[in-house]
Amino acid sequence: MNRFIKRYLIDAMSGMAQGLFASLLIGTIIKTLGEQLLKLSSFAGFQFLIDAGTFAMNAKTVGAAMAIGIGFAMNAPALVLFSLATVGAAANELGKSGGPLAVLIIAIIACELGNLVSKKTKVDIIVTPLVTILSGLILAIPFAKYIGMGASSIGTFVVWSTKLHPFTMGIIVSTVIGIALTLPISSAAICAAFGLVGLAGGAAVAGCCAQMIGFAVMSYKENKVSGLLSQGLGTSMLQMPNIIKNPLIWIPPTLASMITGPLATCLFKMEMNGAAISSGMGTCGLVGPIGVITGWFTPSAQAIEHGALSLQAGAFEWLGLTLICFILPAVLSLIFCEIERKLGWIKDGDLSL
Repeated sequence: MNRFIKRYLIDAMSGMAQGLFASLLIGTIIKTLGEQLLKLSSFAGFQFLIDAGTFAMNAKTVGAAMAIGIGFAMNAPALVLFSLATVGAAANELGKSGGPLAVLIIAIIACELGNLVSKKTKVDIIVTPLVTILSGLILAIPFAKYIGMGASSIGTFVVWSTKLHPFTMGIIVSTVIGIALTLPISSAAICAAFGLVGLAGGAAVAGCCAQMIGFAVMSYKENKVSGLLSQGLGTSMLQMPNIIKNPLIWIPPTLASMITGPLATCLFKMEMNGAAISSGMGTCGLVGPIGVITGWFTPSAQAIEHGALSLQAGAFEWLGLTLICFILPAVLSLIFCEIERKLGWIKDGDLSL
């Protein structure tokens, strides 16, 4: 069971998230940058940025990148890895808005079947791609659509529920996705698979930022600047060994997320209308805040399906983004951490990396 969880829920999902980052996410950033610069000047290079970003965001490109990322994370042999590009492209396009989950499931199966025959025959260069591609397409053509519909339905329900009950769902989504970010699973892949955008995506961003900024700031005493950067711009997952030793250190950033989540949904109406993967990235490379900003100018297709429109962000939107993603997580986590230190629940060295 542990091997199953590591291989399929940790490694494969992390690989999928990296594939999404290297295609859809970076493509969105490039395209948005080009569009905003083109408003200032007609320089041809800005149109090139738009075209480049559009190619990177293409459903087939994104699907291929995700599948290759999954195969790489599963240590697939070269021929299996390269063959997964076709499988991923088909699964993502056929899965539509729920394509990432379809790619995850189908690419894993095709990868394992390809592994079974890899280097087992004298005509490996034919047999391995043949088995990998055909097995993947046998699954993708009839089933990707329905896997995608299922994932999209779950995402739509969460998005709809957050609109209907922004306070309650703001707490739930922020807390759950934030915890997932710190666990050795991919919160980014979860958000991408279920298409968490809009207010739900905003709550997810709040939760992830609370975990990363929270741990970075409250452990500054032990880890100094290197710890601040590695957790605040890298990942709060670095604290997992310490959490196992003393689970009480997880309370401050989690409580912070339970506060910033509903503030994001109810007060600032902060929405993630960029790529859904950004909802689960937090401040890792500043992807979460950048995703919110790109969503202001260029809403993603998934966000548009839920009624998102481009907007000219004012001072209130920028204030909300700054408070939710950076200031409040730092201040709240520090306060809760100091209370725990005074109670003796957190001791010096408990947060050392």
